[in-house]
Amino acid sequence: MHDDHDHSHDHDHDHPHDPGHHHDDDHHHDNHYSDMQARVRALETVLTEKGLIDPKAIDQIVETYQTRVGPRNGARVVAKAWSDPEFRDWLKRDATAAISSLGYSGRQGEHMRAVFNTEDTHNLVVCTLCSCYPWAVLGLPPTWYKAPAYRSRAVIDPRGVLAEFGLTLAETTKIRVWDSTAELRYLVIPERPEGTQEMSEDELSALVSRDAMIGTAIAGHASTGDGY
Repeated sequence: MHDDHDHSHDHDHDHPHDPGHHHDDDHHHDNHYSDMQARVRALETVLTEKGLIDPKAIDQIVETYQTRVGPRNGARVVAKAWSDPEFRDWLKRDATAAISSLGYSGRQGEHMRAVFNTEDTHNLVVCTLCSCYPWAVLGLPPTWYKAPAYRSRAVIDPRGVLAEFGLTLAETTKIRVWDSTAELRYLVIPERPEGTQEMSEDELSALVSRDAMIGTAIAGHASTGDGY
């Protein structure tokens, strides 16, 4: 059975996809560095050998911005949308302004659109051309988000990709795939978990993961698959 998903792409693609390229293990990287990645690696090696930087400290900084500081911003946006109907409406009309009102704006987040999961629709974000990503609300993009496997297969087989992240949706659930560009980035607003009506915004934000705001998980649940 073919999935009844809706590819909400904002630009045409004239580059080939590679549907057969995927990983069966938890290696979240390509086998070849780009020129820029190679230069960064070489510079890091030289600076490390000279004792000018500590690779462990750099890894810790990256980890902080990738999984803690950045995603917490987006989680606060989601929690406020869940608890404040006026803010939710504003977020639907003008996500850029609504998010900026909370102090989250700047590079990679100048133009935002919030897409809302519902009982019968699930949203998934990808960037098929490169790795456009809303840094202001999600921090650094995970490596799998930039991988060719995810970038191509999220469009071709979104239901299968979600299953690899441990998220199995009902066959009746429509999946909409949103293609981020340099001009417009997306933030998924997951459904509010049941039984959370009495929670504060701080408590609600703790239920929202980075992956839920990309669309590879749901709020209150972590991704359980290997992903990419």
